[in-house]
Amino acid sequence: MEPIAPALERIVSSSLRRAPASQVPLLAWPLVCGSAVANRTRALGFTNGVLRVEVPDAGWRRELERLVPHYLTVIRKYAAGVTRIEFVMRPAA
Repeated sequence: MEPIAPALERIVSSSLRRAPASQVPLLAWPLVCGSAVANRTRALGFTNGVLRVEVPDAGWRRELERLVPHYLTVIRKYAAGVTRIEFVMRPAA
């Protein structure tokens, strides 16, 4: 019996390869950051190698900026063209 993680990784990778290249970083973001962060953030767009992610406030932006090297390593497994992740604060309601 094969462990679930490698099989799931292959399924996800296969699905992302079929998506338009401009959408892959947006679709991959929840996988890259994990469910706790994904529930509080939203990938907004991907242009010229920059993935823009909306965060709830400056505290979240500060914390996630520290994790950018890790996030870039992981997201590049799915989307080779990501050169930078930019966190922007959600507009006040």
